[in-house]
Amino acid sequence: MLDKLKAITTFIFDVDGVLTNGNLLISETGEQLRQYSIKDGYAIQLALSKGYQVAIITGAKAPSVEMRLKGLGIQHIYLGASYKLPLFEDFLEKTATKPEHIVYVGDDLPDQEIMEKVAIAVCPADGVQEIKDCCSYISPFNGGAGVVRDIIEKVLKVQGKWFVERPDADDGALKSS
Repeated sequence: MLDKLKAITTFIFDVDGVLTNGNLLISETGEQLRQYSIKDGYAIQLALSKGYQVAIITGAKAPSVEMRLKGLGIQHIYLGASYKLPLFEDFLEKTATKPEHIVYVGDDLPDQEIMEKVAIAVCPADGVQEIKDCCSYISPFNGGAGVVRDIIEKVLKVQGKWFVERPDADDGALKSS
């Protein structure tokens, strides 16, 4: 799997059960509330800043989901996906990305068809058994609790990109009194 990690340029994620724990809290007004991991969000932003592509293909369609994803800087967002494969193919066509450069993280049956086509298929520890059976890697982390950070960190470390640029002390940001 190490060679495959070296070739990754793109991460594609499901939302519910991957970026969230899959539970919904429904408010009295009918709003669906989800909880996201800040550490997963940080890893996505770091990957984007290093030039990786990040895409979302999800059945979720709440405005709050799109707001969170756009807030992280994700540009390729496919919401309301009852059938995900055509959206995956659309992404490949629009970005000229090859499946052998993609990590896909999903947790349930709607993700399986795409997972069988990419270089590395990942699921959280609490993914359904059929998805675990078709995965290259089962993260020790549950959905919404670090699975996204786990795989991004692995890819970036293997590629020597798991670091944060720090401003130079001579750039004027720090001034002595």
